[in-house]
Amino acid sequence: MLVSLEMASLLSKTSQERPSLACKYTVSMETSAWSPVLGAPWLWPQRCLGSTESASLAWKEEICATPRLFADNPQEGQVKQGLLGDCWFLCACAALQKSRHLLDQVFPPGQPSWHDHTYRGSFTCRVWQFGRWVEVTIDDRLPCLAGRLCFSRCQREDVFWLPLLEKVYAKVYGSYEHLWAGQVADALVDLTGGLAERWSLRDLARASSQQDRPGGSEHRTCRRLLSLKDRCLISCSVLSPRAGARELGEFHAFIVSDLRELQGRAGQSILLLCIQNPWGRRCWQGPWREGGEGWSRVDPADESELLSQLQEGEFWVEEEEFLQEFDEVTVGFPITEAGHLQSLYSGKALCHTQELPGAWVKGQSAGGCRNNSGFPSNPKFWLRVSEPSEVFAAVLQRPRVCAAGQAGRARAPVGDRLASRSPASFLGEDYQAVGLHIWKVEKRRVSLPRVLSTPPVAGTVCHAYDREVHLRCELTPGYYLAVPSTFLKDVPAQFLLRVFSSGRVSLSAGPERATSRPPVCLSRAVPSSRRLGALPLGRPCPRASGRPCSCGAPGEPARQQGAVGTLPPTRATPASPCRSLRAQAPAASVSPCVNTARTPSATLSASTSSRQAPPALGVPGGGPQGLCVPTGGRA
Repeated sequence: MLVSLEMASLLSKTSQERPSLACKYTVSMETSAWSPVLGAPWLWPQRCLGSTESASLAWKEEICATPRLFADNPQEGQVKQGLLGDCWFLCACAALQKSRHLLDQVFPPGQPSWHDHTYRGSFTCRVWQFGRWVEVTIDDRLPCLAGRLCFSRCQREDVFWLPLLEKVYAKVYGSYEHLWAGQVADALVDLTGGLAERWSLRDLARASSQQDRPGGSEHRTCRRLLSLKDRCLISCSVLSPRAGARELGEFHAFIVSDLRELQGRAGQSILLLCIQNPWGRRCWQGPWREGGEGWSRVDPADESELLSQLQEGEFWVEEEEFLQEFDEVTVGFPITEAGHLQSLYSGKALCHTQELPGAWVKGQSAGGCRNNSGFPSNPKFWLRVSEPSEVFAAVLQRPRVCAAGQAGRARAPVGDRLASRSPASFLGEDYQAVGLHIWKVEKRRVSLPRVLSTPPVAGTVCHAYDREVHLRCELTPGYYLAVPSTFLKDVPAQFLLRVFSSGRVSLSAGPERATSRPPVCLSRAVPSSRRLGALPLGRPCPRASGRPCSCGAPGEPARQQGAVGTLPPTRATPASPCRSLRAQAPAASVSPCVNTARTPSATLSASTSSRQAPPALGVPGGGPQGLCVPTGGRA
């Protein structure tokens, strides 16, 4: 790859001043610079920009005269999105500012910084990957356009913890381009080592209407968020904007930075949510904007207080607006300074943690879901509970990475051939639909086929194409059998079973194999999750190819999630709206942030199943590099 003169002189300068680290990762794509986790090539950020921008891109060290790693107050370190569709990652980064011990876990304290004489031009960060904390060292060069950072930055441009962490995350996953589109929940797990939950507001509304209690479940969710606001990160996302709200974008993630309950002038209770847009500007024109008619319902003192605390990119919405305009909420589990998770439901500390790796091996232990007679051959684990406990059990999949080709395109087997796939599908395309079920047994010597034919005491609602699925249950003392499974039979994958409990538990490997027998309960497949920052695309049906999957036997609702990563509308709107496009086989011309379906004829849709998790935040379009702009964005 050719490098501009400005960049070449910069690399020459830094290599002379810092021979040990200067050019450690500043190599062309054809050489062997690899991600420490996935084994993917470390790519240049030019891959994420159009030809005009990449011509003037440079890696710069001296961006400002007095750089700082952290800000003196959280407002100065507020996240702002650049030219990369990684709003899902930036929302997760905001969680680190809520607790200093979380930030210290990612940025080990005591490292020399720019003004220390021992500073060598590098920083070391930690990212949680598949059960362990991985240390990643980077130099301090950052990609710039016209002298300014072209990707993420903080509110104060002399604060650099965020762009440095973004560079670390890009190194872990192979390139900046691979950060285009993802799930807030996945980034939260990578930065904290904990758990995160996604709540679909559309599903809650549907459940309330079916029970003839309109708004009941939704409003209870908002009240729960009010109780959680000081303990954990809350993010929300828009998958497809409602009429009149296109300023929120499509497939875009936001941060819920505050919640306030006010007493209205008429005596009614009013719940307001403060939403922070990673784009860094106020885009909401609702009744609670500055000067809006909503403020006439509250005391002027409350209006003055709430408006005065708004930072750039923040705006207030009422509970009803929030439920109407947003599709999904992601909540990270609180983590104490001792490193223990806290339950979102009871507030109990989950002080006891166990984890074991496992694998589904084709022809041996990949028995599929409970629809299949081979279900008993799935990996099994003994869980011993010593006291009444609140237990969270999670199955985390390891990304399956094959050989990597040049130009950042991964090559992986599809059927009997090798197919080139876009980097946007590099991380999430190979996730299987997984689920987890738990049975209580009287003793460890039991008839496994008989036990597995009875209803479990706990289980995931459906098999989901998510990186991690988890369940919550209240367990009494005794022995339990945990069986993680894929929906389809004979699909190989590796996983990590994690257990978090308020009481003492132990986890051990179960019997290797059990005699198969016909199942009595049926499972339902779910479509693949859409990452925020990608187009909504349905995963083809395992039983009938050609349309998004919403099939399965009665008993488990189908669900599809999405990825978040919308760019601010700084470009002209694409000639044809992205949501009218159709999925096509990956090719060089396909946008890197398109979450491509396996079936070429699958239609892009924001709602392809009855229980569909939110799509990716960020709509690609407007150029070969797929820069994302919401419909109606300005030039």
